[in-house]
This record gives sequence, C-alpha cells and structure tokens, in this order.
Amino acid sequence: MLIELVLDDITRQSTDAIVNAANESLLGGSGFDGAIHRAAGPELLDYCRTLGGCATGQAKIAPGFRLPAKWVVLTVGPVWYGGGQGEAELLACCYTQSLARADEVGAASIAFPAISTGVYGYPIELATHIAVDTVRGATTDIAMVRFVCFDNVTAAAYQSAMETGGFVLGRSVTPSA
Repeated sequence: MLIELVLDDITRQSTDAIVNAANESLLGGSGFDGAIHRAAGPELLDYCRTLGGCATGQAKIAPGFRLPAKWVVLTVGPVWYGGGQGEAELLACCYTQSLARADEVGAASIAFPAISTGVYGYPIELATHIAVDTVRGATTDIAMVRFVCFDNVTAAAYQSAMETGGFVLGRSVTPSA
C-alpha cells in the first residue's frame, strides 16, 4: 500500500473516496463534516437522511455527488474523555471500517482527515499514531491511502507518526512489510 501525507483541503482530493469525520446523525455539522457537505451539495444531505445515522467507530458510504471523489465514507469518531473509555479502539475502528466500506465499492484510493481531533478533542499526537498504525496494519485492497492535513500542526503530528517508515512530507512511500 502506498501512503501519502499532504497539506491540503480534503474536499479537493481526487481519490476514489474521501472520509468524512461525521457526527452520529450523518446530517452535517462543523469542521470537515460541514465542509464536505457544502462541497458535495445538498444531494449528500438527502442521501445521508436515508442511512439512519451511524454509531461511533462505524462507517457508512455515500456517493460523492459534486466532489472530485466518487465516494464519501462517513465515520463517527470518538469524543475524547481522557483515554479511559475505549477511545483508542473506537478510533482505530473508524479507520478499519472506512477502509472496509471503500473496499466494498472497489475504491483503489482513499483520503483521510485527522478523525476526532477537532471538536471531539482527541489529542493530535495520539490520534495520528493510531491512524498510521491502523492503516499500516489493515487488511485491504486499497492501493493508496492519503492523510490530508488541514494545517501545519496536524502535518507535523502525522510526520512524527510516520517517521519510523522514513516518511518525508509531500512524498509517497511504500512501507516495508
């Protein structure tokens, strides 16, 4: 699997799928969720109304509508309560479930934001290590995973998490098995 790290806007990614860090209703919100809903157009909201929500740690899939990506994977990350309420396991599930939903529609590439690190308060350093470790260890047919960073702080956290693989910001690498 090829892994990329970029500083960019997730709504502009031309991967087969992008991941939306959604709330349990899947009906839009603030942060990445709101930005993805705005960029996809009102059709995404209409479609999400048919999905019946989503539990924390799970994922559902929707068409990308007006986005460059063909698919939107909607996942609900955990709220950070200090780390003692299963937050790490739920966050890891967000990544594995998102990859599974993308596999189901035959996506070869997927772009992830830093799930749960915004209003849900998950510490960025912990969240990025979970993201990188989970993706590296996942069983998936996805050929390329892109971590899309909103700002330099997030990019630095991913860079730190990726250092064990000799990763350099903005370059693609194929992790050794």
